[in-house]
Amino acid sequence: MTRNVLVLGAGQSSPFLIKYLLDNAEENNWFVTVGDRDLKLAQSRIKNHPRGLALRFDINDSEMRKSQISKADVVVNMLAPMFQEMVALECVHHNSHMISVSYEGRRIRDLETDAQRKGLLILTEIGLDPGIDHMAAAAMIDSIREKEGVVKSFESYGGGLPALDSLINPLKYVISWNPRNVVMAGESGAQYLKNGKIKIIPHHYVFLHSWNMEVDGLGVMEAYPNRDSLNYKSLYGFESAETVIRGTLRYPGWSETWFQIVRLGLPNEEQIIPDLKSYSWAELTEMFLPMQASGATIEERTANYLGLSPTGAIMSNLRWLGLFSTEKIGVDVETSTEAMTWLINQKLKLTPEARDMVVLVHRMRVEYPGSDIKERHTASMIHNGERGGYTAMSKTVGLPAAIVAKLLMRHELPLTGCHIPTHPAIYQPVLRELKEHGIAFSEKVEKIKE
Repeated sequence: MTRNVLVLGAGQSSPFLIKYLLDNAEENNWFVTVGDRDLKLAQSRIKNHPRGLALRFDINDSEMRKSQISKADVVVNMLAPMFQEMVALECVHHNSHMISVSYEGRRIRDLETDAQRKGLLILTEIGLDPGIDHMAAAAMIDSIREKEGVVKSFESYGGGLPALDSLINPLKYVISWNPRNVVMAGESGAQYLKNGKIKIIPHHYVFLHSWNMEVDGLGVMEAYPNRDSLNYKSLYGFESAETVIRGTLRYPGWSETWFQIVRLGLPNEEQIIPDLKSYSWAELTEMFLPMQASGATIEERTANYLGLSPTGAIMSNLRWLGLFSTEKIGVDVETSTEAMTWLINQKLKLTPEARDMVVLVHRMRVEYPGSDIKERHTASMIHNGERGGYTAMSKTVGLPAAIVAKLLMRHELPLTGCHIPTHPAIYQPVLRELKEHGIAFSEKVEKIKE
């Protein structure tokens, strides 16, 4: 009997996922349907494969949503986080497993009872970050606890970046995932635990709150706090942890530039600007400057308002991005966030000659009750993409979800209910296969001298 897997979303994180599913379709007797609002994009992912079908899919079309999900044994949700609950509800109603790379969200857990009753798995956070980071951390923590160790400090960092040999623009960044998420990063603020004290960072200060971090194989990188780190204390059972930090990695200099973009107010999804495409980028920037900003030019007024050197690196970066350009925006956008999303997708494009990179780092300080031994455990993973081929982001986001889909289709994952991938039944087989694809962590343990 042919089994059906439905992939919702054919964007930048989906190509390797779809390739993996199609490569395994004949052997396992399954059929892969890829739905996206852009039919040509979905077709480009299927590539006329005999066991694949591309279709134009609108998640907000209730009849279409019902029709496609009801035919699927497994649904892999690669859509924006705002649609996750809608997809999950439909999956539970129609007896389909759901796999998603997005954060779990508070209301997904409300489906636990129904999912258990129907023998379904609703698995979220099974991408790169979140995803591979969870699985590697869970494996490390379980190993530490088997030796009766206690985690006193936990830090987890991740980032999608250009490879060291592909720093092709002044911001040292490339778009290898949803550019809207780059523009709106930090919108929820952040909080974490440091030396027993909770630190809360409002959204407009997230990029001001960065620090240097040495990463093996990369050198000094820049880290800033990512979302809510406090829930990791209960998630991993860190009753004794004094520090719990989850952060994002960038090349040095990113945060000081993006902090000023946030100060200007450009990441704004609420205010609709009439006929925005007819304005220039300089005119858009001018909209966010106060009337009293002094200076003869848009650059001078921006520098004076932000308190920046007009000849410094930050102003140079803003100029390079095109925020002072007299060129018309010229695309159908309604908000400054949509405009910025389009802009960085053009300016920070990953060219065929360059390649991207993903990096994950876990650092834990471990103590052993009844012993003076204290250790620092570090695990790091650096994976480079292909020039002109599959990106590291596509591979590391899509492959974990694809592996889980395979396990479910083969009835090799006897787990039901709502989960993230911290259960051994998930992380053990997935990490094992990821290693076969060259995605693996290097680990080291060092004794700490007081």
